This record gives sequence, C-alpha cells and structure tokens, in this order.
Amino acid sequence: MSENKSNAGSRPATIAATGGQVGDVRIAEPAQFRMVLMSFLAGGIGLLAGLIAFVLYQLIGLFTNIFFYHRFAAEFLSARHNQLGLWVIPIPVIGGIIVGFMAKYGSSKIKGHGIPEAMEAVMVNRSRIEPRVAILKPISAAIAIGTGGPFGAEGPIIQTGGAVGSLVGQAFHTTASERKVLLACGAAAGMSATFNTPIAGVILAIELLLFEFKARSFIPLVIASTLATAVHMQLLGAGPMFKVTPMDFGIPHALPFYLVLGAVCGLAAVGFSKLLYWTEDQFEKLPVDELWWPAIGALGLGIIGYFVPRVLGVGYDTIGDILNANLAWKLLLVVMVAKAVALVISLGSGTSGGLLAPMFMSSAAMGGVFAMGVDRILPAANLSAGAFALVAMGAVFGAASRATFSFIIFAFEITRDYNSVLPLMLVSVIADGIAMWLMPRASIMTEKLARRGLHIHQDYEADVMQQVRVSETMDRDVPTLPANMKVSELSDLIARRDPSVGRHQGMFVLDADGKLAGVITRGDVMRALDADPSGALTVLDAGTRTVIVTYPDEMLHDASSKMLRNNIGRLPVVDRKDPRKVLGYLGRPGIMAARLRRLDEEHVREPGWIKRF
Repeated sequence: MSENKSNAGSRPATIAATGGQVGDVRIAEPAQFRMVLMSFLAGGIGLLAGLIAFVLYQLIGLFTNIFFYHRFAAEFLSARHNQLGLWVIPIPVIGGIIVGFMAKYGSSKIKGHGIPEAMEAVMVNRSRIEPRVAILKPISAAIAIGTGGPFGAEGPIIQTGGAVGSLVGQAFHTTASERKVLLACGAAAGMSATFNTPIAGVILAIELLLFEFKARSFIPLVIASTLATAVHMQLLGAGPMFKVTPMDFGIPHALPFYLVLGAVCGLAAVGFSKLLYWTEDQFEKLPVDELWWPAIGALGLGIIGYFVPRVLGVGYDTIGDILNANLAWKLLLVVMVAKAVALVISLGSGTSGGLLAPMFMSSAAMGGVFAMGVDRILPAANLSAGAFALVAMGAVFGAASRATFSFIIFAFEITRDYNSVLPLMLVSVIADGIAMWLMPRASIMTEKLARRGLHIHQDYEADVMQQVRVSETMDRDVPTLPANMKVSELSDLIARRDPSVGRHQGMFVLDADGKLAGVITRGDVMRALDADPSGALTVLDAGTRTVIVTYPDEMLHDASSKMLRNNIGRLPVVDRKDPRKVLGYLGRPGIMAARLRRLDEEHVREPGWIKRF
C-alpha cells in the first residue's frame, strides 16, 4: 500500500491494491503456508484412515465368525461356507434390527452407502460431519455386513474417513474450503486403504467430492492416499485386491463385442439406479416405523441367502472366482440376479453398507455371462469371460456413479493388468454416455440428494475468470471529475444525464495533475446532499480517498475478489509503475463480459472451411 498527497485536499489519497481488512476478517496466511499445513494434516488423516479400514475389516470378520460360525475370531471369512441351513435366514434380521435402532437413536446419517452423505456434508454443512457419525458408521456397517449384508466395506470407510477429515478440520482454524479438502483426503484415504488403490482413491475424491483440480487439494489428497495405502500394505499385504490369472482381452478382434458390452453396461447402470430408488420408495410406503425397515429388508436377504449363499457378505472371494472364470454360466447368471436383488432390497430398506463390492460382483457376473453367451453363439469369437467380467465391473459402477475415470483406473489397479486399460476406457465411456443420456440430472450417488432438493453440478472446468485479464474487458472510456468540483455541480450533471458522467455508478476523482485522488459514487452524492442540501462539498470530500485498484495484467478472478471482499462495484484500472495513473474502468459489466465470452465459445457456431467447397 502506498500513499500519495492529493493537490485538491489536505488528506492523503490512499491507493490500495487489496482490501487489507474487511470487518474483522483478516487476510489469511500465504497460500504456500496453508498448503504445507493441510499436507501435514492430510498425512495424519491418511494414517488414521488406514488404521480405521483395518479395524473395520477386523470387526466384519469378528461379527461374521460370531454369527455364522459361532466362534470368537477376527479372521476375514466369507459367510457362504456356513452350515446353518434354515437358521441362516434370521441372522441378517438380527443385524437389521440393531442397525435400525442405531439409525433411529444414534444418527440417521449412518443409513445408506455413505458417499451421498459425504457429498451432502460438503454441500449443505460446510464440510462439517458430526463426531458420532465417525463412530457409528463403521460399527453399523460391520454389524450389517457381519450378519450377512450383501455390502462392501468401501462406502462406510469412505464416509468414516471423510468424517475423520472433517473433524480434524473442525479441530483446527480452517476455512470451509480447507475442511472440504480434509474431508476429501479422509474419503480418498479410506478408499485407498480398503482396496489398495491409491490413484483411484485420489481421482474418486476429485470426481465425487471436490469437483476441482488444484494444487491446494491435489497435493494433500495424494499424501493421504499414499500413506493410507502404505498402512494397508503393512497390515493386509502389498498385493492387488484380487489375484487373477493372465487374461486375453482380445484387442483388436474383440472390439465390436466391447462396443456392445458398453451399451449393456450403460443400461445396467441406469436400471440398477432406478431399481434401487424404486425400492426405497416402496419401503417409505410401508405402514410401519422406519426403525423396522432394515429388519424387513434383511428378511428378504436371508431368504435369498439361504438359496444362494454367495450373496451373503462382501463376496470378495466370489468376485475373484468370477474374474478367474471359475464359475459356470448358470451360476454366474444366478449370482448376477440374486446379488442385485439382495442388494436393492437390503440397501433400499435404509441399512448401512457400501455399494461398490456388490455392484462389482453383479456386473462382473454380467460381463462373464455376456462373454460366454457370445462364445456359444459365435465360437470363433473366443472371448475371455474373465476379461469381460473385469471390464463390466468397472464400467457399470463408473456409469452409475458418474465417476467413470475413477473406475477405469480402479479396475486396472485392483488387477494391475495394463492390457485391461484399452477395453476399460472404451466400454466405460460408452456406458457413461448412455447413462448420461437416460439419467441426465442425477446419478446413483446424487439421486438421493436431488430428492431433497440438492442438485450437484458434477462437471468442472477451468474458471474463465482465471484466464482473462482485466485489460481485455475493462472500459477505456473512464468517467473522471476534477477534485475541486462541487457536489451540486455533479448532481446537475447526473440529472441532465451529461455524457461526461456516463452510465457508470462510480466516477474517479483526479487531482490537478490528472492523478487518481479518490472515487465518488452516486450514493455518495445523495448522502452528501442529505447532509448539506447546498452541495458545497467538493467531490473529493464527499467521496473516498482510500481507493482499491486493479491492474491491466491482473486476472479478472483477482479483480472480482477485491470487489467482493470490499463490497464495491467498480475498480480503477491503474498503471503498475504509477498507481495513480488511471487507464480504465472495471465494473460488473466487465466481469460479466468474460462469462459472455465463454457462452459464445460454447454455443456460437462458426462457419467451417469446408463450406467453401
């Protein structure tokens, strides 16, 4: 900030590049310092999320052993090997009753698969999540899964990790944006610690929670995800989530079949989303207290689980069998249908559990059935059931969640077979396009929020304000006044709509040397006339000498931030070498001009060169 003496008055004219201070909110520390702080906090969150993921695994194993094998052990087992016969039916009901009581008397935020709740916290609650959610969500999920719930651990871990990140942000002096980054760090760490997929964890947080790609968020995200994965490797092993035999993806001869699979996956994603929310609607029509809904859904699960034990629990072992093409097509078909029905009945009832693993199982089975069906009709196709299962697994959930890029990377990371990338990319984007066409306003993640009136814009792009300089949109026709002009004279000019005043709400006051001395607005004129109807004051005395300015080479984003922070509607554009030399006028129309330019780029079609021929 520099000060210059005005020739038209005894007080100095202060030219400020920034607002300095607005009310009681001071300018924050440098961005670099805040990034370092966020990175350290993200590292702690990553380590903690990794430990929480391990504890949740142990809890799921404990409850599975207690309920299905009647022993006290934390070994992670599949519930499908139980020997309980008909007694398997009431076990999920017990879990449903417990979760129903926890949701009603603990926190309703534990219901569902977790990611929409994290998105809601970002949107509505300034990234604040209650501490009890961080405790009740993993416990309720462990009970639901451990009693046979057909869910994955990833959704609860993502929500729990997000809650931990939010709590850390609330414990320190942070902004809402910084809390959002920490919440996303916890979610990414939870995803990475669950599946040993650090890259997919980062991208998922960007696509579903942040909707931005900035250094301030990307660096902490990578740190949290990396450390959480390191914890996973130390406690659960360093190998991929699913060990699969080498697959033949059939590139390029199988490409036509992948195109068809993409369409099938897109339709499956839409169908599954609609079926899930239709089921939720049916539960809401039941004439019983919602406390009992999870138990009712669990009863349906128990009946299905009696006939098809593979639907019980997380089912990682079954997913591995599908990817390794160990199941016959009839069993694949049964698993595909039974797992999907069990999931929508259970999750639609409002219990706690993740969507990812069960949708993976059902869609992988669908991909395997597709490949086997084609081979039966066209033996020369020679498609790999495991390869098509892997590709369908990533494509269906990516299209349903609108996080296609995340699940292209995710499906690659859980197998670490680079040959899968090309078919994953092709099938996933086709499925995503179909899902966007048939469900343009919401996804399986955002439909619940949309029903509450919360609409999430999931597309993100560079801010045009950070790409356009002030000089490109500023008005060079600057309304200036001599410092010794009387307020009464200016009032007459405004009343006559004199061209020298122009259409602007604010006018710049120049001293005898033609240098910027102050700013006066039409509101200042009215207040001066109210105080002294004679209008004897000069425009310099009636206006303000502390002037917030911008520069021609400054980005509109920075200039508009000055306007917002200081609650002003215009800025003098001055020379950097001589901050009192006025070059232009930047008002709200100049800011909006950048938006208009972006709209033109999006919608105005220009004639192509081919038209000449």
